[in-house]
Formats: sequence, structure tokens, C-alpha cells
Amino acid sequence: MEWGMPSVLLVEDEPAIADTLVYALETECFEVIHVLTGAAALATVAARNFDFAILDIGLPDMTGLDVCRRLRESSPIPVLFLTARDGELDRILGLELGGDDYVTKPFSPREIVARVRAILRRATPQAHPQAVDQSPAAGVILHHDPSAMRIHCHGESLDLTAHEYKLLLVLLEKPGRVFTRDQLLEYAWQDPGAVTDRTVDAHVKSIRAKLRGVRVGAEDLIQTRRGLGYLLSL
Repeated sequence: MEWGMPSVLLVEDEPAIADTLVYALETECFEVIHVLTGAAALATVAARNFDFAILDIGLPDMTGLDVCRRLRESSPIPVLFLTARDGELDRILGLELGGDDYVTKPFSPREIVARVRAILRRATPQAHPQAVDQSPAAGVILHHDPSAMRIHCHGESLDLTAHEYKLLLVLLEKPGRVFTRDQLLEYAWQDPGAVTDRTVDAHVKSIRAKLRGVRVGAEDLIQTRRGLGYLLSL
């Protein structure tokens, strides 16, 4: 489980394309569920909610247009179409069915990530940055902007790596709760078995330095409970 990350359903039957997109999206802090067929997509959506769907039009069992049509019967989820064809009719039909964007293969994975972010921002204009109460000890306010996947300290965006962002977000969403190093590894690393608990210590040290770079004393927000783990103190 990874908290606070936009979830994307990727429906693509070409493994090379799917693997590239999954890597690009997860690197940019999206949670991705990949399925190969339209039927699997509909079953997956019925079982859980998603923030976004990327649909390949040329699926083996039905078209991505058919999947979108079925999705639109019950969900306003934003949809981005992928296709090997560049026909105007396909683009028009996809948009008329409720698609939000249309990309022709081959494409840049970074472009797909940028388009997903832009569509999510447009789809949630009412969303405001999530504010965390002011810390009486350090006088620091943190804000999480979920649409941009940014954490701000006193209005200044923190330049966090993907793992630093995930780690700080876990602490930010449960202020006052102590997380063990193993828990933080589980929540913030895709493969927690590939790193050690000292990796958490190194990332916490880096986050503290970046908080201090914005305002002296901000680093004190992340407190160490010796022998237990870390917490965000508000």
C-alpha cells in the first residue's frame, strides 16, 4: 500500500509498451495497476476505484473505445487513449465517448506522464492543497498538493526525490504516529527487500536538510524515537 498516490489503471496488451509506461508512472509517484484485456479492466474497476485510466484502443478482446463506453456508464474517471492508428475518426469517436486525450504510438513515456498530470489537474479544479496545522514548536507549515504531487514548506516547493516524497507523505498523512523503519520501507519503496533500514535514515537526513534549507528549525518536524522509528510532530 502507498498512501496519497494517484492510482492509474493501464490497459495495454503489448508488454514492452506496458513495462515502459509502468516504470515511467511509478517513478513519478503514481500507483499503477496493469491489465492486458478489456474484460480484466472492467473487472478491476468494479473491484476498486482509480483516479485515471490509460486505454489502448487495440485490445485483444474488445476495443479501448468499448471499455471507455462501459466505464462511462458508471464512472467519470479521466481517460487517455493509446493507439497505433492516427485516424481522425478514431480520435473524434474517442473524445465523443468521453475520452480526455488521445496519443498515437510511438510516444514518449514522459509525455504520457505529463498529459496524465495535466488531465488530473483539469479534472479536479476544486482541489486545494492539503494543509497541515502549524507546528507550535518550529512554526512551520507543510502543504501537500496531491494533483501536482508536491509538498510545500511555507509556500516553497520542496525539491524531493520520488522516495523522499513518498516517505514524507506517509509521515504527513499520519502526524503524531510513529512509523518503524520497516513500515516506511514498505510504504515508500516498491521493493522494500532490496534496501535496508539505513536507507530510511539516509532519506530522512536528506529531507531534514531540505526542510532546513527553507526555514531553520523546520527539520525538527521529523522526530526520531530511538529504537522505534520516526514521526511528524505537529
